[in-house]
Amino acid sequence: MNNCSNIYLVGLMGAGKTTIGRQLARRLGWQFHDSDHEIVERTGVSIPTIFEIEGEEGFRRREAQTISELTSGSGSVVATGGGVVLNPENRVRLHNTGWVVT
Repeated sequence: MNNCSNIYLVGLMGAGKTTIGRQLARRLGWQFHDSDHEIVERTGVSIPTIFEIEGEEGFRRREAQTISELTSGSGSVVATGGGVVLNPENRVRLHNTGWVVT
């Protein structure tokens, strides 16, 4: 069982994870992060551009690194990308460091 140091919102693209995540973080007084926005900010290019240049495998590597960093702290609400659960290591990391809401 996890210690609920973070809350992770998982679901399909366009499901409202970012909107709800921001509101939830505000109410809890926690930080909010959107993993896809973090990737875009770090690379300086859009996700479709990453897919075009590096393919899905390259994007998923970047996503796993971002999730690893976002799950290392506590007191955050994180809206994840729709495919984050495709990686078994991401699923374990999310489960072990907070509550996963789908």
